[in-house]
This record gives sequence, C-alpha cells and structure tokens, in this order.
Amino acid sequence: MAVHAHPDDESSKGAATTARYAAEGVEVLVVTCTGGERGDVLNERYGEVPGGIEGMREVRRHEMAAAAAALGVQQRWLGFVDSGLPEGDPLPPLPEGCFALVGLEDASAPLVEVVREFRPHVMTTYDPTGGYPHPDHVMCHRVAAEAFAAAGDPERYRGHGEPWAPLKLYYNHGFSLARLRAMHEAILEAGGESPFGDWIESRQAREIPEREVTTRIECAAYFDRRDAALRAHATQIDPEGFFFAVPREVELAHWTTEEYELAESRVPVTLPEHDLFAGIAVQPLGSLAPADETTGTDR
Repeated sequence: MAVHAHPDDESSKGAATTARYAAEGVEVLVVTCTGGERGDVLNERYGEVPGGIEGMREVRRHEMAAAAAALGVQQRWLGFVDSGLPEGDPLPPLPEGCFALVGLEDASAPLVEVVREFRPHVMTTYDPTGGYPHPDHVMCHRVAAEAFAAAGDPERYRGHGEPWAPLKLYYNHGFSLARLRAMHEAILEAGGESPFGDWIESRQAREIPEREVTTRIECAAYFDRRDAALRAHATQIDPEGFFFAVPREVELAHWTTEEYELAESRVPVTLPEHDLFAGIAVQPLGSLAPADETTGTDR
C-alpha cells in the first residue's frame, strides 16, 4: 500500500517500484488522500481548467485513473480536500476544511479502514518532513504513520474494520541528494544541460540533512510505465519539462533503482535490503491456501 497526498505523487515517487511489484503479481494499492483540487496547472501546454475547484477535481480524477492503469495498480481516494501550497511571508492561513486542518484521528480513520480491508504487509509514504514542506505531504505522513501504528489494535478505531497489523513501513526517497548529484554529473559528462545544479546548491546551502537509505529496489525495466503514469497527469507534468529532463539512456546507465528508508518493522530485518518484502514470510503467488496475518499473497 502506497499512501500519497495528491494525484501525481504516486507517479513521481516510487512509481517504478509499484509497477514492478504489480507486474510480478503482488496486489498493490495506491491510496490518495486528497483530490488535488487546489493544484495549479503546471504544464503550460495544457491550457486552463474550467469550473474552479470542482472542475480541477474532476480532471485530476481522470488523470489518476489513467496513471493507475499505466502502473497496473489499484487506487483508492480518501476523499479529503487539497490544502493548497501557501506562499508569502507571513504565510496565509490554510483554507477551512482542508486536509491539513483535519484532526489526526478523523483524518486517519478512513485510512485505518482501508488498511484493515486491504490487509497490506508493507506500507510506503513520506518521511516526517513530507519530503518537502507541503502541508498535505506532512499530514499524509502523520496519517500513514498513525494507521500503521493503530490498524492492528482492536481497542483503537472501533467500527472501522477487523484489526490488521502491517509488518513494514517505508519512507520514499525519490529525490535524494545522492541521486541528484549522480544525475547532474552524468548529464554534464554526456554534454547535456542539467536541471539539478541550482537545486543541489540550494540544498547544500540550507544544510538539509540526508536521510538514511536502507532499501534499493531495482526497477529500470519499469521506467517506461513510470513515465507513462507521469504523462497521464497532463495538468501537472510537462512531457518536455523537469521530470523528463534526464535522458532515459543516462538514467539507465547510472541510476536504475528507487530508494527507501525502512522506518518501522515488525519482523527481523538485515540491512541493506533489495526487496520491500524482505523478512516477511508469504505464501507463493498463485497458492490457494488460506491467508493468515503472516502469510498470504504479498501486499
């Protein structure tokens, strides 16, 4: 189960990993906390979206469906409203009723219910900073961490399904400084123009600490599915823009994995890992034996 804040996040963070596991027969569910309805149109080639917030919500629902199909995954909406990205100094207040202002238990209850229904062995989401300081990304982390901690406790979230305890929780590391540096140097070596120079300098100047990478998933064979999912989010992703600035042949030659940080595990682990399911005893795919809490088709 991959828990994300907005439609398009699932395609820019861990997409090739989810596509790989889905292709290998694992049940993969993307949970999207908000409708992304306060997102701006970031692709200048797209044009305007009529109808305000409702119009944007409808467009992004269609984009999400196309992206999920490209990745081969299931997808579920939690139904919260995008908080938008506040800008200015001082920052303006968040909109009333938005996701980031919902109380933690009220925001987590729908996800706990989905966890108990889907019964994942592994969950992925963002680190406590949200990956970047968008209020919905920070809230997404809080909600996913709460659901991981509480879904297996029969005394918590009564009335929201039968308890189920996921076994491992990971944080996505899609934009690590190590990856940015490697891509930057490889692009320059190939004679191209890198989009990452200012970004690397800015992160170094702000002394943003690098989080630990514990798990690397080989997924180069699924970069095409990731790219198709990115293109599906046409309001957000310019096919000639940032996400496609690294020539694919350069990426395939220099960085063929997606990175994660193992945040919590209820099973013994040995680090580093190369599989999100490392340490989890699961029945072979295709087996018809009934599942229990530590066996069953990978999720």
